[in-house]
Amino acid sequence: MLLAARRSAVEAATDAQRQLFSLIIAAPEPIRGRFRGQKLPGTLTIATGLRVHSSWDAETTVTVTVLRSLARRARDLAREASAHEKAILGIVRSWRPDLLAQPGVGPIVAATVLCAWSHPGRIHSEAAFAMLAGVAPIPATSGQVTTRHRLNRAMHTIALSRICYDPTTRDYVARRTIEGKTPREIKRCLKRYIARDLYRLLEHQPSPA
Repeated sequence: MLLAARRSAVEAATDAQRQLFSLIIAAPEPIRGRFRGQKLPGTLTIATGLRVHSSWDAETTVTVTVLRSLARRARDLAREASAHEKAILGIVRSWRPDLLAQPGVGPIVAATVLCAWSHPGRIHSEAAFAMLAGVAPIPATSGQVTTRHRLNRAMHTIALSRICYDPTTRDYVARRTIEGKTPREIKRCLKRYIARDLYRLLEHQPSPA
């Protein structure tokens, strides 16, 4: 439920941000000039603090009112998403802190993996887990499409993080590149290894501290 609520908040915040930037481009020059050169944090700060002046014409007044409303909506939704993420982190830490210790696994990825896995024995083998994640040669059944998509995205996030920051993974990529593998093939192999390792980790409960 927390993952769904956070995802909804993130998507809505992103929509509000897109609308904000689109309206800034079309805003009257005196207003548009205030945002010139600003990145997202600065844009939101300026927009949330906009004030309407009685001397403005109708177009400028409406533009400022809408910009301020969108910015505040995006800010509030971002705060909501952050609160959900903190709650998710607390649950993951209390349930499977060992998962968070894996390279490239943050609270959202960990929660996604845990929701797909659920409990020991639900998924009967690492091959089945890889199939559910969409990283096995045989595709998952249509009834698993939503879970498969989200789990595959989690595996993709882990793989990209490890490629960027994990020395062992970088060495693996370099070796497979020399062997003639394409980047896509390497990522697929890497995600298959990640699925195998995560499944083995999940099926063995961590020892009490």
